[in-house]
Amino acid sequence: MLTLLQRLILQPRFTGLWRNPDFVKLWGSLTIVHFGGHITFLALPLTAALMLNASALEIGVLTALEALPYPLFGLFAGVLVDRSRKLQVIIWSDIARGLALLAVPLCAWLGVLSMPVLYLAGFLVGTGTVIGWPAYQVFMTERVGRDNLVEANAKIGISDSAAQLMGPGLAGALIQWLTAPIAILLDAFAFFASAAVLRGIPPATSDVPKVTASGVLAEIREGLKAVWADHTLRTLAWALAAWQIFRHAFIAVVVLFAARELGFSAGHVGLLFMAAGIGSLAAAGFAQRFNARFGFGPTMLGAMAGTGVAWLVLGSATGSHAVASMIFGTGLFLLDFSAMTFFINYLTLRQTVTPDHLLGRVTATMIALTVSTAPLGGLAGGWIAEHWGVRAAILMAGIGALALAPLVAWTSPIGRMRELDTRREPALTESVAEELPGT
Repeated sequence: MLTLLQRLILQPRFTGLWRNPDFVKLWGSLTIVHFGGHITFLALPLTAALMLNASALEIGVLTALEALPYPLFGLFAGVLVDRSRKLQVIIWSDIARGLALLAVPLCAWLGVLSMPVLYLAGFLVGTGTVIGWPAYQVFMTERVGRDNLVEANAKIGISDSAAQLMGPGLAGALIQWLTAPIAILLDAFAFFASAAVLRGIPPATSDVPKVTASGVLAEIREGLKAVWADHTLRTLAWALAAWQIFRHAFIAVVVLFAARELGFSAGHVGLLFMAAGIGSLAAAGFAQRFNARFGFGPTMLGAMAGTGVAWLVLGSATGSHAVASMIFGTGLFLLDFSAMTFFINYLTLRQTVTPDHLLGRVTATMIALTVSTAPLGGLAGGWIAEHWGVRAAILMAGIGALALAPLVAWTSPIGRMRELDTRREPALTESVAEELPGT
């Protein structure tokens, strides 16, 4: 990852893919969506907690519904995208997500905003992401060409990092200044703006839907079989599925914890979440060094355990406003540093062990499998917070992640992987934001 960033930074500003108008529009669209996503990540639960006085369990249900489209539609999305005109799928998924979010400020203005409105908006936004990302991924790959994917992934990585670094602070300021529903309105406009940018991309011969002799179910079975047949992929699938339970239990309660338990304002929460962006950027610089020093597999497992430590730190935030802020910010930095370090290696490993002709199917299958448990995590986090307290939900997520890392090491060869052939060129564009719903 560091090598890719260095290669990109050392290039003249307007060379390479910056001269490709299709890539620039696609990159601009993704950047707009990622910045807007940070608004909704904070604004939806804050709307529930502050405007509707929602309980912890209700916010847990909201988190679960945002992730529910992954197990419902994830296995079908990649296959169905191959049978459609991908650019149209991307545009309409953006428009659909914008309309879903538009309902929130509209209902607030009419005085009829309720939790069911937030539930529906969260579910529809998740559905648009599940369908839109595979289409975006394949469309971008076709338009930039296999030879340019290293540069494309590096540029997407910088866009992701910039959104992670600046997005939460911007979102918190907008929520504090305009209120959460109006901030969500801006995210709706971001999706509309993204769709408008994409409409400027001219058609090409590669846009023709790919019709195959096999049926949808046969292709889904092929993806599942490929994952099951590979010990490494099989282990990663169940390990990440377990980890997503802990992560979404945390997501379900973190904004509630910061706003009610610690008394932070929306602007302050957004400012503290910028520490997570700093952690992501730091991980991009240190992952390669950790791999060289400790080995590829041990770095992955250490990073997984690091997320558990981060949740324990976050759950221990207490004391004065300044002390609680310092502990909370430190936990967020460590969480994203660890998670990003893990996912940098995970994406490399997944692509290395998967044959090129199965990569798209395996990618969609792995995302669907690993996020299928996220709704359970959201419900569990809300239920634990409702009965035992918000802090308990975060601490239990930390304990779970700490226990998971040695279990993965014991049941798989990952802990013994010292090196990996990272020279293999990527076959698809990638974005960690789409691998981590709720980010």
